[in-house]
Amino acid sequence: MRIRLILLLFAFLFLTSCSGSATPDAALPTPTFTPQPTATPANPLVILILPADMPEEESNQYQTLIYNLAQENALRFQVRNTLSVEELQAELPALKVVIALAPDPGLAALAASAPEVQFLAVNVPGLTAGGNLSTIGGSDRPVDKQAFLAGYITAMVAPEWRAGILSQRDTPGGEAARTAFTNGYRFYCGYCRSPNFTQPSYDYPIIVRIPTDALESEYLGYAAALLDYMVRAAYIYPEVAKPDVIAYMAQSGVLMVGQELPGEEIRPYWIASIQPNVIPAIQNVFADLLAGRGGQAIPTPLYLTDVNSSLLTEGKLRLAQEVLDGLQNGTIGTGVNP
Repeated sequence: MRIRLILLLFAFLFLTSCSGSATPDAALPTPTFTPQPTATPANPLVILILPADMPEEESNQYQTLIYNLAQENALRFQVRNTLSVEELQAELPALKVVIALAPDPGLAALAASAPEVQFLAVNVPGLTAGGNLSTIGGSDRPVDKQAFLAGYITAMVAPEWRAGILSQRDTPGGEAARTAFTNGYRFYCGYCRSPNFTQPSYDYPIIVRIPTDALESEYLGYAAALLDYMVRAAYIYPEVAKPDVIAYMAQSGVLMVGQELPGEEIRPYWIASIQPNVIPAIQNVFADLLAGRGGQAIPTPLYLTDVNSSLLTEGKLRLAQEVLDGLQNGTIGTGVNP
């Protein structure tokens, strides 16, 4: 009986395994791919490098300028006091332009480390423009152009062409200013001689140079020498344009041209300022930098400001501006060896 049950069980299992009623295997799930969000590229970046000790007003002027340029071109904007190669590399590839003012933050090395970035050095001496490094000013401080135009203007304004310059002795800038001033004076009126000069009459323009080792307390003595020669209009070279010198000249009734009007009380005796200004140059070159057109060497532009229209009248101002334009576009030379 037990054997029969066992045989029946084997027969049942055999028939079950051969039937087509077995349940099919479940289908494997189809793998799905969910795309991961990619990082949004950062907006292009411009960095301005300013020295930490720059006067606040000047610093704000440059920051406002570059901020506005960045906004106009959909750029991000950063201000830093220093920039290392490592810090620069961390901002790539978004970084497009670096603008730096003196002292040099190491622009040559920075430019070499990032050839895809455009660099602009502003009034940084000792750098040569080329490749992705452009320069404004620096070693080409335009003292000769300033002095040439000052000689031209003082010859125009001074009664009987009685003009002179208070300059600096034994410095390259001072010597260049002396030569260029004389050439500018003669560009206007040759040797400016007249038999009807009031007396005493001297060989104008009068050149007075202050030694570099002179004490500031001695400057007034040199300024007085201009008065001894009946100078009525003078160019005051920037390095010797001390407040007491300017005040003394004004009190003596001498008309003046300089780099910067020192105060409103001097304005009646101030013909005009011949002022270097790199702001327009930065504005003009910015689009080129964004477009990758680097390697430009841009001279420091000069502008006539603080013009006293009662002294430099409309016609005289037009003549002075024409001379300034010629100096800056190279059609007029100062006669100073480069």
